[in-house]
Amino acid sequence: MPLYSATLALGSVSQLFITGDAFASSKNHNSCSVSCLFNHINFSKLSHKSLSKKPSSLFAASRVSNTENSGLLHDTSTPTDEDLQEARISADWKVAKAYSDNGLIFEGMIEGYNGGGLLVRFHSLVGFLPFPQLSPSHFCKERGKSLQDIAKGLPGSLISVKVIQVDEEHKKLIFSEKEAVWSKFSEQINVGDIFEARVGSMEDYGAFVHLRFPDGLYHLTGLVHVSEVSWDLVQDVRDILNEGDDVRVKIINIDRVKSRITLSIKQLEEDPLLETLDKVIPQDGSVGSDSLSTDNSSNIEPLPGLEAIFEELVREDGIDDVRINRQGFEKRVVSQDLQLWLSNSPAVNQKFTLLARAGRQVQEIQLTTTLDQEGIKKALQRVLERVP
Repeated sequence: MPLYSATLALGSVSQLFITGDAFASSKNHNSCSVSCLFNHINFSKLSHKSLSKKPSSLFAASRVSNTENSGLLHDTSTPTDEDLQEARISADWKVAKAYSDNGLIFEGMIEGYNGGGLLVRFHSLVGFLPFPQLSPSHFCKERGKSLQDIAKGLPGSLISVKVIQVDEEHKKLIFSEKEAVWSKFSEQINVGDIFEARVGSMEDYGAFVHLRFPDGLYHLTGLVHVSEVSWDLVQDVRDILNEGDDVRVKIINIDRVKSRITLSIKQLEEDPLLETLDKVIPQDGSVGSDSLSTDNSSNIEPLPGLEAIFEELVREDGIDDVRINRQGFEKRVVSQDLQLWLSNSPAVNQKFTLLARAGRQVQEIQLTTTLDQEGIKKALQRVLERVP
């Protein structure tokens, strides 16, 4: 079966901003975490602690000499609160850059919200967390609530985030909770895992589905491409799924570099082709279903397009005869177009089986041939190139 894949792009954010905090006393500032990062970025000579204790080399000390007195009088100026505030803000921008460059997770306090997202404290700075960068756990926990209603209850709480954009010149500091959550939970998932999940937003190309973890929360989101929703032909995913539906999904691909998960709903159901081979057309030759017809093959009308294919097949070297053996009807429509499928079983007594299907109708075709499976495949490819 062909495997379709799709990409999951994070929402982009524009015109976001960052504001500096009104200066707070250095003893309340998290100087430990900051000074540790200063060492990492070779900024160890400037720390909040050193700024609060005595003048730093950052601030020039003026020396005044009084020649009228017997000794020298030294008057060293001290930095103002404004100087300290500017130094702290500049230092915190460098800390934010270090967090971004190293992919570190920061736990900040949510201080407020606006129409586009949350305002999150980062030391002396306040950054922005756009709503599209929130973890799905918020939406799934409070079903039916709008983003604004969810945001109203978040100020005052802590949130784990990653810094995804640092632009000191334009005062932009952007966070993502999604990326922080990916770092925590992506190592717990593998291809083939099956999850209970909840349908989120839907697009023409598929549905975004949130995975529920053992703690009961929905931490990660994946994409179910429209081709992976059902074995039936699906034109619009909205015909099958609704936002908020609870579904079971299987992980079929993980892109750990791009933080993307590809999911399937249909692969948790039996492939209709296998159902056709094993049930609709039993391989042991028994007749156990009303949907199966074993009339004389001469009474079975070939599916549209098959006769021309038969005529070309018998012209291929190694193929002596082509005929319809029997036919049946599937429970669902997989494709309205004519499809040909090769049997996985090798030829027995120079007899090989093809399966033709269109709509619900299935016809078993028997080839008398001296070719092996690969030879039959190549012959069929040549025939399909000649048949319009």
